[in-house]
Amino acid sequence: MSRLLRKRLNHTTHFAGRFGAIYFITICCEQRGANQLCNEKTSKVLFDTARIYHERGRWNLNLLLLMPDHLHGLIGVDGRESLSQLVRDYKRITAKMAGVEWQRNFFDHRLRHDESLAEKFAYICQNPMRAGLVHNEQDWPYVFIPGRPNASSW
Repeated sequence: MSRLLRKRLNHTTHFAGRFGAIYFITICCEQRGANQLCNEKTSKVLFDTARIYHERGRWNLNLLLLMPDHLHGLIGVDGRESLSQLVRDYKRITAKMAGVEWQRNFFDHRLRHDESLAEKFAYICQNPMRAGLVHNEQDWPYVFIPGRPNASSW
């Protein structure tokens, strides 16, 4: 029986569709299963770089949460730079500064009008609990929310 080839869909959006879009992103380390991100030095580099991007208006960061071998973020982009370029630059800078070995690509999901930012925010924050790393999501220290005094303060 012959297999049907699945048609590759074009996920690019028109400029107007990207303007003001919020994305749920996941960036994975090259070596899965090893803790590359959840330590003081690396988390500081990742959070400081994300904060600088936010303060300079390269992206509008809602949340960045680190897991041992990947990170999740909720970021808004305004269309001046592509999401791919922003993530590529972020990975390049953090790899150089903290020695993180990232996978080549990343995963993204553009939130649609019917999706709740609050629901995605809660889903991401519960990730360490679902992974059995903490009993309460507020106990996870590797989360950065702009406007909060430090990464571990809820």
